[in-house]
Amino acid sequence: MAGSGAVTRNTLRQQIADALRDEVLAGRLPPGTEFTVKQIAEQYEVSATPVREALVDLSAQGLLESVQHRGFRVRIFTVDDFRGMVEARALVVDGIFRRLCERGSGPGAGEALVSVRRRADEARRAALSGSLEVLIGYDLRFWRELSGLIGNAYISDFLHRIRVQCWVFAVPHLLRDPKLREALWCRHGELVDAVTRGDAEGTRALVRDYNEQGLAWAEGLETAAGA
Repeated sequence: MAGSGAVTRNTLRQQIADALRDEVLAGRLPPGTEFTVKQIAEQYEVSATPVREALVDLSAQGLLESVQHRGFRVRIFTVDDFRGMVEARALVVDGIFRRLCERGSGPGAGEALVSVRRRADEARRAALSGSLEVLIGYDLRFWRELSGLIGNAYISDFLHRIRVQCWVFAVPHLLRDPKLREALWCRHGELVDAVTRGDAEGTRALVRDYNEQGLAWAEGLETAAGA
């Protein structure tokens, strides 16, 4: 069938990109890890072309850096990078929730949030149990689905990219944190409730709490590093 080779390659490219992203988010490929196209191709037993394309895609998403004559490296984000991510995320999320709260009392709003609520419940359970890898998966789906309710793919994709980068920064530090459970935000369900009620002030308060917790945690990392 015409074009089937291209479709297969593009599917493989996405699968490799997703697998490597999961490895980074799980902390199994820590920041600074270097590898070549050949190494990844051998690991997944595939040709170099879809691997190279997958690595270029992840570089475009800000997760990898190209190292001249050496291959690719998992990007190292700093605390200042994280602060910038949180600021960008906050500005986008504020606009999203303003619109969602305006629609909150409209017909069908509750049904549209049913799937998001399930993600929220799973994310909360994972956070309370300290299951970091499980939390990341549900947290990313939660925010992707919630932001997707406004029907603007550009906004949803941008927010998802920022959230992935936030986790890439946070994971190595969280894995070393003896108080891991205390560092994980778990109020996803309360946020869904506030959006469903159309409670703009309550929504803003929860998002502010979310951002402040993340920034306070990052400041603690900086303080500990300077001690």
